[in-house]
Amino acid sequence: MYQYTEFDRQFVQARANQYRDQLTRWQAGTLPEEEFRPLRLQNGWYVQRYAPMLRVAVPYGELNTAQLRVLAKIARDYDQPNAALFNDAQAAQDKLGDIPLPGKLSGQSVKTNLTKGYAHFTTRQNVQYNWIPLDKSADVMDLLASVNMHGIQTSGNCIRNITSDERAGIAFDELADPRPFAEIMRQWSTLHPEFAFLPRKFKIAITGALEDRAATAWHDVGLHMVKSDDGLLGFKVLVGGGMGRTPIIATTIREFLPWHQILNYLEAIVRAYNRFGRRDNIYKARIKILVKAEGQLFMDQVEAEYKDIVEIDGAPHTITQAELDRVSASFAAPDLTCNRSDAEAKIANILRAAAEDDVEFGRWLQQNVAPHKNPDLRIVTLSFKRLGQAPGDATADQLDIAADLADQFSAGEVRVTHDQNLVLPWVRCDQLPELWKAARKAGFARPNIRLLTDMIACPGGDFCSLANARSLPLAEAITRRYQDLDELHDLGEIDLHISGCINSCGHHHSGHIGILGVDKDGKEWYQITLGGSDGSALSGAPALGKVVGPSFSAAEVPDVIEAVLATYRDQRLALHDKQETFIATLRRVGAEPFKAAANGARFSVTQVA
Repeated sequence: MYQYTEFDRQFVQARANQYRDQLTRWQAGTLPEEEFRPLRLQNGWYVQRYAPMLRVAVPYGELNTAQLRVLAKIARDYDQPNAALFNDAQAAQDKLGDIPLPGKLSGQSVKTNLTKGYAHFTTRQNVQYNWIPLDKSADVMDLLASVNMHGIQTSGNCIRNITSDERAGIAFDELADPRPFAEIMRQWSTLHPEFAFLPRKFKIAITGALEDRAATAWHDVGLHMVKSDDGLLGFKVLVGGGMGRTPIIATTIREFLPWHQILNYLEAIVRAYNRFGRRDNIYKARIKILVKAEGQLFMDQVEAEYKDIVEIDGAPHTITQAELDRVSASFAAPDLTCNRSDAEAKIANILRAAAEDDVEFGRWLQQNVAPHKNPDLRIVTLSFKRLGQAPGDATADQLDIAADLADQFSAGEVRVTHDQNLVLPWVRCDQLPELWKAARKAGFARPNIRLLTDMIACPGGDFCSLANARSLPLAEAITRRYQDLDELHDLGEIDLHISGCINSCGHHHSGHIGILGVDKDGKEWYQITLGGSDGSALSGAPALGKVVGPSFSAAEVPDVIEAVLATYRDQRLALHDKQETFIATLRRVGAEPFKAAANGARFSVTQVA
């Protein structure tokens, strides 16, 4: 992991001190609310539906166990609203009613049961809290600063937290480690004086692997590390991706840019956006709208800015080899190599035991354990998707347990994934059985990674003031319906994404199955989309899901999902020893059978009602 310098530590602590002064003056009435609001937002403090919400930056998803334990302490000691506020919020959710369950669980229902004392992992590898009182916020900032963490630029019209592949630096399909470049970009973009008030927020994702696990095509800027024909390292540059009201897949504007010029080129992109982006309409202010409207003219402007930066300004942000080496040194792999002959024998025994003796362990190896660039190691995903707990949520105790597992099995490091789980990146092969037993005891070993219940969901209307509908009760209803592991594994790998509103924080556009909350006459309704893709190997090229028909009520959605999946079972092909995947079947047969099934489920529910 990157090791903060003394300058970094002083900078983060100074920002925490500055925020405490701002909060104190606001509480005393000497700093007006309209002046305090942008200051708290610049440090990640929002005010949501019921209470303040803090967003903590986790650059490119990496955490050490000291940081994870501080996040646990914040959850335990500070994510605690007063009883009256919490009870009022729960009463408001109770009025929205239950969601009935379909199929074999018919007659049962779920509703929102609000919780506190937890952290929430987001799709942008950040951490959020939903109940911290604002009068405790400066204490929390001091705690974060004690382990080199903060909320700087997790809000506002600036360059946000830079994300990456959770397997960065360890993936077997990687051309080069993108983390040093992500860190250099973080340092360049933090409090950049020219880019503090962009037309809208700006998000960058970077990957160095052949498989795009960072969903780069859905970002304002997506960066792929590539090599030229003569073997030089550089970047393929994509611009103008994003979800929301106008979902757009990013456009490639450079097939190859030498690595040392990436900051100069990013400077050119953001300058062009800052100059020409819409400021008169918040819904048209993202760079994706500018790229779509101007096309080649925008690309020409970027190239002109880049030429001026290089030829007139002297390319001031060129990355030197010495600087890259300095930052890269912080990402040296821990020395965890085990005896080669012993490791191979133990791995063989592990796989044999999985095949012969323990189906659950075998499934865990298949779904939760991935190859590592070091053949002695594996990448292990801890699943945080379970009954009674919202996707991405982790209690204080669970965070502490995850830190213990990371200390014991992963050189004291974890990664936050795009799919709202945690990854242990440095697990020795011969420790897999012991880790599995410990993770199973903690409830983290459910072998559902990439399966239906490993869904993405935003907090939705239970917490967010922008949401039109709840996400979490739907996530719980679907999770409860599909608890049978045999059925889950028979259905295979499916991306299910749920958003509570058109802002798409749950990335519904890129889900194989997407669910979007919409407002209809003041009531909660949901659109279903099919066929989206985030660009991963499972999903294929990035694609936008298509709406299957008019919106459905909350009571209808679980039946609609069940009908869609039943159609998949009927239509799929057997391919050797495996079944055709959901997304492959959908693309082969087209959406019409699935649409008919979805609308048939609506009719069935209406008739019963």
